[in-house]
Amino acid sequence: MGLLSLAIWTPIAFGVILLALGRDDQAQAVRWVALIGAVISLLVTLPLYTRFDVTTSAMQFVERAPWIERFNINYHLGIDGISVWFILLTAFINVIVVISSWEVITRRVNQYMGAFLILSGLMIGVFCALDGMLFYVFFEATLIPMYLIIGVWGGPNKIYAAFKFFLYTLLGSLLMLVALIYLYTTSGGSFDLATWHKLPIGSSAQTLLFFAFLAAFAVKVPMWPVHTWLPDVHVEAPTGGSAVLAAIMLKLGGYGFLRFSLPIAPDASHEWAGLMIGLSLAAVIYVGFVTMVQKDMKKLVAYSSVAHMGFVTLGFFLFNDLGVAGGIVQMISHGFVSAAMFLGIGVLYDRVHSREIASYGGVVNTMPKFTAFALLFAMANCGLPGTAGFVGEWMVILGAVKVNFWVGMAAASALIFGAAYTLWMFKRVYLGPVANDHVKDLKDINAREFFYLTLLAVAVLYMGLYPKPFTDVMDVSVAELLKHVAQSKLN
Repeated sequence: MGLLSLAIWTPIAFGVILLALGRDDQAQAVRWVALIGAVISLLVTLPLYTRFDVTTSAMQFVERAPWIERFNINYHLGIDGISVWFILLTAFINVIVVISSWEVITRRVNQYMGAFLILSGLMIGVFCALDGMLFYVFFEATLIPMYLIIGVWGGPNKIYAAFKFFLYTLLGSLLMLVALIYLYTTSGGSFDLATWHKLPIGSSAQTLLFFAFLAAFAVKVPMWPVHTWLPDVHVEAPTGGSAVLAAIMLKLGGYGFLRFSLPIAPDASHEWAGLMIGLSLAAVIYVGFVTMVQKDMKKLVAYSSVAHMGFVTLGFFLFNDLGVAGGIVQMISHGFVSAAMFLGIGVLYDRVHSREIASYGGVVNTMPKFTAFALLFAMANCGLPGTAGFVGEWMVILGAVKVNFWVGMAAASALIFGAAYTLWMFKRVYLGPVANDHVKDLKDINAREFFYLTLLAVAVLYMGLYPKPFTDVMDVSVAELLKHVAQSKLN
């Protein structure tokens, strides 16, 4: 078993153990087993970064074994500079979610923790898979634990939200399955991604493939106008579910564009780039306006996620190194910042049991330590220089200006909208005099909450102040991807 298999199956094994052995009368032991499992899962991913060779675009840590030999489906894993950081991010966020749920979840603790550990392993599998069918299996399997997390531990409308999440994402993925079967037959019976990347596909077939992949990945990102499931799901999901959904699951769609849409259908990607840029700008600008009128904190951050992910798809379809690398950096930084924002809202919700902005006011007077964290994360959500939220957006804006000044200008307007809705929420929730008795009775964060918020704060500041380790890893792989897409267009 190689490092990638360890990264995938370690959290899944711990999750299965929790499901099989844990009971509610053993809740404290279950929590410790979940935490040990999450920490070990993080530790086994660290060598992927420390041993990673940044000078090559070739797949590394490759594992290959026959799986379903009749259809030539292989258990084929490998990572390059595009995927390595997503694996570390997934394992890191999993540890944070286990710690943050320590006291909040009191029923079916083993099932809750087990679902998150299994989900973590499945998402890492998506980022490692080099076989088309293996990718599809991991991609779809992630729906099951998240569906249960929302449907069992969610809010009053949890069943509606869980069904909406499942149906939206499943329907989009069925078209992707058709595309995978077409590529399998065209390639002479191979599900190998590297083989698919070299296939000579006609322009009309590329267009159909492009839109089949778009159906799956646009819903997952989610792009405007198929984003409507996200706010409902975030509002109903438990805090840990919202954190993982925003930090990792949305990135599966963005990652799919880089692994499938761009390299397999490069001509169609160029042909329809204008549409993708238009949809991305609609997410950045229109959804920015929608975010400003939200009264629910979770809904506000959910809509802001759609706007921030608009930068990702915009960057990918600029076809320059700044744009694509900026989109990947934006996905990683959004993982830290969105998780921090949702976990912060969870801290308040656990105490007051309300997500309405109007229920708060003057929180700084009773929770000064927590407000300091909330201010940092709000600034990162705005894209303040020196925080993780700035780096990716700035790279995408620079990449956009290289292509078209007005596209860059439109994208830059998101920084204004982001500052407007985030700071307005911060002002109404945290600043001013104490608004009511609920706020007056608030207790500041405890040591456990301080610990995991500190971990996120360090990640947000480190990436904002020194993004070089993040960009160095992906540069060669991004250059190779762009070279492949450009060559195909020339041919």
